Amino acid sequence: MPIVVQKYGGSSVADVTRMRQVAERVMRTRRAGHDVVVVVSAMGDTTDELLALAKQVSPNPDRRELDMLLTAGERIAMALLSMAIRELGGDAISFTGSQSGIITNDRHVDARIIEVRPVRVQDELAGGKIVVIAGYQGVSYRREVTTLGRGGSDTTAVAMAAALGAEYCEICSDVDGVYTADPRVVPDARRIGTLSYEETQELAESGAKVLNAQAVEFAKEKGIAIYARATASPLPGADPSADGTVVRRSPPRLPGAVAGVASERDILVLESTAPVVDVLALLDTHRVAGKQLHAAHDDRLTLVISRENLHEEPRLRAALLERFGGRVALVDDLGAVSVVGAGINASFENLRRGTSALAAEGIAHRDVATSSFRITWTVARNRLDEAVRLLHRTFLEP
Repeated sequence: MPIVVQKYGGSSVADVTRMRQVAERVMRTRRAGHDVVVVVSAMGDTTDELLALAKQVSPNPDRRELDMLLTAGERIAMALLSMAIRELGGDAISFTGSQSGIITNDRHVDARIIEVRPVRVQDELAGGKIVVIAGYQGVSYRREVTTLGRGGSDTTAVAMAAALGAEYCEICSDVDGVYTADPRVVPDARRIGTLSYEETQELAESGAKVLNAQAVEFAKEKGIAIYARATASPLPGADPSADGTVVRRSPPRLPGAVAGVASERDILVLESTAPVVDVLALLDTHRVAGKQLHAAHDDRLTLVISRENLHEEPRLRAALLERFGGRVALVDDLGAVSVVGAGINASFENLRRGTSALAAEGIAHRDVATSSFRITWTVARNRLDEAVRLLHRTFLEP
């Protein structure tokens, strides 16, 4: 039978009732003639609650021990979902990331998948079982438990789909696809039927929460189609984009056409006049990943840092102050808003339109960064939602 990999997010398994609904959907997939592999996230806000507990014990918890703690959430969810499927008559078995063959590097808290060895998964599928896998986690070559960072369950699902030669990978959540903007911020946002890998990855890296950027990168590399859908939606039919978003290799939009607007609220902006190589070396020591880097010949440096996987901010601030004094500052009252589309910078027109629209409403930008798929403005956080709505009207509303 063809293999389907389904991933269910934390909101989809937040309580027993929703867990049973997921189990029913898994069984419908099985009855439709598929072998089913399910990747599950921790229930509801479990990961955040565990992280908060850790920080009550230690403001800067050890990364290895943090991984040991945080992976408990997915292990609980995988076992409960397996039980729920069995109650419906399915033959299910649950595996941790290591048991399912997810091999990562040894970078605790934000590891990357190196390879997948799904031998046990394949054996159980061959025996007719539904396999439930704990997302977000793996094991290093040193046999250490690791986690993949926020949204890592998406990456688990796509990597497993590629390793198994799955027909497709479903990413199921409480949102029915990818929208032109966050509907909570822009009520007129529209669901996008089809996106290219490149557009989706840029939206994810710009703050869109439906799909994980690393998962999309993996899907692009392996040629795996992703269906982003609501958990309550039916199974994919003749037109899978009818009630979700399909991410795959697709013809590019017209050069300069905007696919969507995304924003990132929880960022730090590092501004430095200290030697660039020294600042970057210290950031690397603290495993800080940055983006939108601007460096000048006179050592002026601006770098946007996402707080999402920054678990040691107090320690980082102290280290920067001790090493560089007042030459390095971390500004934390800013947000980033991006417009994304293929060939968006084929000319300066889109940059001009966006900057002019913001200026007309008195929204000053502290910085602007461009790439072939994205234009990003850094603005005051208290005007970020306003900027998102304004750019959506400018580029996506007739």
